[in-house]
Amino acid sequence: MSKESFVRGAALAALLATLCGAAAAGVSTQADAPVCAEAAARVLPEPAQCLREYELNPGAANPSLLAALYERNRTLVETHRYAEASRAMDCAEAVAGADPGPTTAQELARRRGVIEFRRECPLQALHWFKRALAAAERSEDRLAQGKNWNNLGAALLRLGDVRGALQAQTASLALLRKIPGGESARPLNNLAEIYRDQGDLAAAVRYYRQARDVHLAAGNRIEAAHTMESWGAALLDSGDAAGGEALLLQARAQMVEDGNRKYQQRTDAELARAALLRGDVAAASRWVDSGLAAVVAAEGETAPAPLQLQAARVARLRGLPGVARERASAALRALAAHDSDRPALLAELAAAHEALGEWPQAMAALRESERAAQALREARYDRETRWLQVRFETAERDRTIAALASGNQVRTLALWLTVVSALAALLGLTVFFLRRQQRARVAEAARRARLDEEIDYYRRAAAELGVDRARLQAALDSREDAVLVLDGAGQVLAGNRAASELLRPGAATAPVGRGFGELLGADDARGFAQALERLEESSAPQRLAFALGGERLQGQLSESGQGEGSLVLGLQRAAAAVAEPAADLVHDGAGPAEPLALDVEPAASGDEALRQSFRRALVELMLAVVEAWERSTGQGRLELAEKSRIWRVTVDDGRLRARAMERYLSLSKLPRQPRWRDVLRSGYYVLAECALEETVRGELQRHVDAVLAYTRRNALV
Repeated sequence: MSKESFVRGAALAALLATLCGAAAAGVSTQADAPVCAEAAARVLPEPAQCLREYELNPGAANPSLLAALYERNRTLVETHRYAEASRAMDCAEAVAGADPGPTTAQELARRRGVIEFRRECPLQALHWFKRALAAAERSEDRLAQGKNWNNLGAALLRLGDVRGALQAQTASLALLRKIPGGESARPLNNLAEIYRDQGDLAAAVRYYRQARDVHLAAGNRIEAAHTMESWGAALLDSGDAAGGEALLLQARAQMVEDGNRKYQQRTDAELARAALLRGDVAAASRWVDSGLAAVVAAEGETAPAPLQLQAARVARLRGLPGVARERASAALRALAAHDSDRPALLAELAAAHEALGEWPQAMAALRESERAAQALREARYDRETRWLQVRFETAERDRTIAALASGNQVRTLALWLTVVSALAALLGLTVFFLRRQQRARVAEAARRARLDEEIDYYRRAAAELGVDRARLQAALDSREDAVLVLDGAGQVLAGNRAASELLRPGAATAPVGRGFGELLGADDARGFAQALERLEESSAPQRLAFALGGERLQGQLSESGQGEGSLVLGLQRAAAAVAEPAADLVHDGAGPAEPLALDVEPAASGDEALRQSFRRALVELMLAVVEAWERSTGQGRLELAEKSRIWRVTVDDGRLRARAMERYLSLSKLPRQPRWRDVLRSGYYVLAECALEETVRGELQRHVDAVLAYTRRNALV
């Protein structure tokens, strides 16, 4: 018989097997197909008895017993002994008890689902995976939830529900993305496989790349190589032999480096397939030999079906059809009856028989290949049909429930008619309530507008209470002695020409805006800082000597005496006469004392009772300011001093303190000449910048008004 005659005969045989051999194939399929029973109540064994059967100590702790049973179950599943694996899980469930915790319940259900999935019973597996997911949600275990969504997606894909599988894998990915350890790589791989089966190579490649990057970021290089192997196989299926082979070579190099022979065997099979696609039989033979050598080195492992298939194909193409026949036959004997690799191996066996001239055997193998492929198609069709049936029954049940609910609605319609009047009354009340709310919103908007105006006023008032530098400069320029005006932190606010010449010969203006301590050496700067602290403590003028510009200078530091918080520093050369008292630095020696920054006279010194009342009002205002600040912000007085920039913050024994502010919180510590402007500025700052309750705002405003009344009545401002 010629080759052409054999091809025609093979095609006729395939057609006959498809059209006429359905009955025989159906019988074979029913005999070989797994028996999938619905989940029902099981009679669990006695824990002690089943544990002794597995040579476990019944007196051991439950976690260790469960771990041993889980390991036994895993071994049995890997060796396809599913009935024994189910009995091991029955024993584990008996050991766990009637009411196990959510974590144990989740693991028991998940492992039962894996058994059903491996038995080609995806519908039953779906039931167990749903139970495992519900238990994982009760325990709020994101990792377990992600794994069970992943398992649900695999079961739905096996049932032909591609849309449901995509949704489940996407949910798994969302849960596992934020969990370290590369857990999100599994749903990414599964999404890539789904898109690969649907023919969307671009989307599959995108997810393969993401899965590989996740594995590499987690340091799991062997799993990254496994992903690249699947990626390369997908490119081979699409016809991109060069791209697929490049990825497979990278994956194999990593597998060889890590010594993972199991993955290497499948990768060598894919590399052999790639070599055959480009017609290089010698290279394919080398890859097959490498894979078979990895099987021998693994000691006890059997060659995977894809590697056996490529080995048989290479042997046939090299002119060794007998070897190809033996390899294909050996691989078929090791496969289960419903294994998806059977049709391809049977087809290769038929090709080997053909090459040997064994035409009847070739025809029989070809018919068997078609029957195996048909059995797989029918099994898939049965699964999808059963899933559609379940969904239809669920939809019918939901429709019945909806019909009963609709009847309920019809029966309750009469009750609705009786409450029409109540609804009308409720509508009237609603309109009334809405109008009342509108009026409240208008009132609130008006209140907020008033509040904004008050805040603007407080900010302007605080700014007006600051030192007027233009007035200071004009007052200082009329003096002949060297005088600087500083703020409480020692920063230069203003200075006359004499001070500028003394500090920086040839300079037209004083170093305004700089700290005076910055102009001095380290020791003199510390002395200046200490003088500032002593002045804050006692309000008494402080003398100091320092070196500047190569000559020694003397200075006297004192308060301005007008409550604005500024300091006056009088300067003289050390060779000149002894410095005059602090009052002479503030006032011109030719006449009566005049304040530098203000044009009005202070209050009469004889009215001691009024002055004490004024001092008491200042302390009460400062206490109210600190209390309002702490209640509205939850922060302390130190933060108030730092953020308002009104009070000086110093370091005392390694701690930050606002000592100047603290003196204004007690009448006994209040300075002799208080900086009432700074106290008012603090009040305005809190009123303007803090969200205060109405009662607190009103109380604070009352204290501010009291201080202002004293100052206006006694010409203090």
